[in-house]
Amino acid sequence: MSIYLIVLYILCGVYMLLNFKRDIQMLQQNSYRPERYWRYQREHLWTGWRMTDVAMIFLLLSTLLKPALSMLIVTLVCMYKSIVAMRRRSKKPLVFTQRVWRIYTVTSVIAVAIYMAAIISFGGEYDMVEYYSGPAVSLSVLLLITAFSWVPVMLAVVLLSPVEKAINKRYWNDAKRILNSMSNLKIIGITGSYGKTSTKHYLYRILSERFETLMTPGSYNTPMGVIRTVREMMKPYTEVFICEMGAKQRGDIKEICDLVNPEAGIITAVGPMHLETFKSLENVCRTKFELADAIPSSGFVVVNNDFEASAARNVENCRCIRYGIINTTGCEYIARDIMYSHEGSTFIVDHVKATGEIEWSESFTTRLVGECNISNLLASIIMALNMGMDIETIRRAVSRIEQVEHRLNVKKTPGGVTIIDDAFNSNPSGSKMALEVLGRFTGGRRIVVTPGMIELGVEQDNLNEALGHHIGENSDIAIIVNEINRDSIVKGIKSTDFNTDNLHCVSSFVEAQQLLSSMMKSGDTVLYENDLPDTFK
Repeated sequence: MSIYLIVLYILCGVYMLLNFKRDIQMLQQNSYRPERYWRYQREHLWTGWRMTDVAMIFLLLSTLLKPALSMLIVTLVCMYKSIVAMRRRSKKPLVFTQRVWRIYTVTSVIAVAIYMAAIISFGGEYDMVEYYSGPAVSLSVLLLITAFSWVPVMLAVVLLSPVEKAINKRYWNDAKRILNSMSNLKIIGITGSYGKTSTKHYLYRILSERFETLMTPGSYNTPMGVIRTVREMMKPYTEVFICEMGAKQRGDIKEICDLVNPEAGIITAVGPMHLETFKSLENVCRTKFELADAIPSSGFVVVNNDFEASAARNVENCRCIRYGIINTTGCEYIARDIMYSHEGSTFIVDHVKATGEIEWSESFTTRLVGECNISNLLASIIMALNMGMDIETIRRAVSRIEQVEHRLNVKKTPGGVTIIDDAFNSNPSGSKMALEVLGRFTGGRRIVVTPGMIELGVEQDNLNEALGHHIGENSDIAIIVNEINRDSIVKGIKSTDFNTDNLHCVSSFVEAQQLLSSMMKSGDTVLYENDLPDTFK
């Protein structure tokens, strides 16, 4: 075998190995769950990236060019794609955890073994038949692997399944041991279709005024995320652990509750999120209330009454404290008289007796804006009050809470443009509130940039059409990004008297930014509503 041929094999082999990074990244974004990963792959089987590999297979096996020339072209394309793969930037890049390295290693071993078998079988200098050379067939096998790169990834996941279960079990037992050793630790669970991360941050800021508090960082709201938090961040002197609990299917919240055994909880919302996996709003409600079901009779759960599903759900195993802004019937705590400004918001909290009489009312000032943020603040205030904190301490903490990044975050640029950043996980309730906040900024043009909402199952088109209607009512310029929800949003916008000359459809956020930079003026307000993750690009 010549040195030239060996170099071609190596360069193409490097491309094959780099190609797996994207597939494993998507596996990680789908929580390493084969069924979710396969659902994603079904929708992305024939991308332009993969079709290029298929086209190169046809080139290698065709009679259009001499094998040596077609192999050189294929190698050059593979080198180019390798450079693209290394330079590609993602909104949520692959995190190289030990688990990722295990999957990457096994995937690579499987692929390299097949590739080497092809080289040994066909990779000499001889022709198999009149027009097919052995090296061309070997490279065709490699390209077949890259075109269906998810196959060795899935196979690696299956092969590693017993190993991962054993490792996870060991980590679970270690986290359980740590929690059991801390008899005075107060554990608060937070879940909801939306608002749970913001509520976690607000509650953490308030409780930290009095208690040594730990919260699950970022979006560490899966069992393994919680386990990692306990094992790596829990201190012997920690007094309160705030545990965010995420879910995409029945039993997810119960699994986390079985680990941490919360004494109190907050259910922020029950809405149509992740309907592709939950299938129905009833299943969403049952899953969120797995938190309430896990709380002992001596504990309590704080429930948002502004959502019909949660308002109708009875809680009998522990004390249930209900709060609301819109549906205040039966609420023990109510937020009212909400006023917004460029500096933030003011609002009043009423504590209502069982008889319906107001026991006390207190005013609060915050840097946050948006009814959804006030609702999340109210839940945090209730939890702090029921943990024995006084009003003045809570009021001081509320006034100092910073806006959570990408969650209705308001800031002003040096050029005088106000930015409302609501780019994290848009939802039907939150997006409506964000647009209503945008509608209150009347000093200049109101601009919205959005790709719409995702993971809404059969309701996705209808809910994005409703989003479009709200855009038409509350903005002056609309920039719709990507194609996934474009038709539905545009239909909703056109149902209003919105000037369609100010409606722009672009293919990416890069293009949206270029358009914005050419049109923005001092005094304008721009709302970024959602930013689709890489799995939906």
